[in-house]
Amino acid sequence: MRKAGFFILILGLVLTIFTAFTFFTREKVVDIGSLKITANKPHHLSWSPLIGIAVMGAGGVVLLMSPKK
Repeated sequence: MRKAGFFILILGLVLTIFTAFTFFTREKVVDIGSLKITANKPHHLSWSPLIGIAVMGAGGVVLLMSPKK
């Protein structure tokens, strides 16, 4: 349980620091016989840093509620 709490806490920290993510997909532009032209199309995902803070809070709750050995 404590490992999961630490993982959630670190995930929340990463979400707070990095608030955007960009990835690319390939898209066919032209396909005529043996001539094939593709283009990289960017997709941008962004979120609020408050989501990361909420996830860190949830990780803290999991850490506090986990049994101590």
